[in-house]
Amino acid sequence: MSEKHKTDMNGLCMTQAHFPELPGYYKGKVRDSYDLPDGRRVMVATDRQSAFDLVLSAVPYKGQVLNQTARFWFDKTADICPNHVLDYPDPNAIIAKKLTMLPVEMVVRDYMTGSTETSIWPMYKRGERHMYGIDFPEGLTKNAKLPQTILTPTTKGDQGAHDVPITPEDIVAKGLLSQEQWDELARVSLAVFARGREIAAQNGLILVDTKYEFGLDDDGRITLADEVHTPDSSRFWFADSYAQRMAAGEEPDSLDKEFLRLWITARCDPYNEPVPDIPDETLKEFSEKYIKLYETVTGQAFQRPDSDQPVHERVRSSLARILPEYFG
Repeated sequence: MSEKHKTDMNGLCMTQAHFPELPGYYKGKVRDSYDLPDGRRVMVATDRQSAFDLVLSAVPYKGQVLNQTARFWFDKTADICPNHVLDYPDPNAIIAKKLTMLPVEMVVRDYMTGSTETSIWPMYKRGERHMYGIDFPEGLTKNAKLPQTILTPTTKGDQGAHDVPITPEDIVAKGLLSQEQWDELARVSLAVFARGREIAAQNGLILVDTKYEFGLDDDGRITLADEVHTPDSSRFWFADSYAQRMAAGEEPDSLDKEFLRLWITARCDPYNEPVPDIPDETLKEFSEKYIKLYETVTGQAFQRPDSDQPVHERVRSSLARILPEYFG
């Protein structure tokens, strides 16, 4: 992330959420987390923007949109699978159960699309027809509906490393999950995706694909974690323009970070070349896409916080109220 973006966006963006008063600090691509001795985890969604396994810049209000969109979906899917959330002390933060995370990301897809190395369209375009243990027919085109909903799991790469495609058979054979765990993750992932697809359709959106992360709680129960159906973990298209744009050979109108991926890949090979600085106007446009997704999905107006108080200061005050024993 360039110093230019840190400076220009300083009043709107939180590029880091390091609070030295809290123990167990871990910095992820987007979220900064703290593991408390009592088994709780504090997770703060920053405004850092990642793509192609790189942190590229910061997008105004992105962290709040991610956190509040995930809250909407956690609430809407709690009857399908328990989740890790205990409390929401701030628009950008949650208090969660600390889980033993399972080493597989569950990626669910309804369409032949994508631009990353683990997405099925680039693999299919290269000539691959057997991917993730699934046989794909000839003649599929980019952004077309798949014959059925599929699971394309990946092993979770270390920080900065790429996720790796894997088949369900290999997941069990390598001992990453038991057969029972795989079967349950597959069932839950497809059920949560179906719920998301239904609600998205009611609001004029197509839920194209998504990824889920799961962990085990202290009782060994499979628990949904991280985020659900956010523009960082999912791809959404506008339903009313999909057919027309497909017929014209154009990319679907999207409400996710494919906008940024396409901007980058039009200018460089992000896996082998430096990514150019992203103009502030492009970042502001991307911010509006995030906000529009939240409002479209939830039917609620996005509440921009008081801009006079930097986001970092507001989050610190929120955490100090709920965790006074650490902030004194």
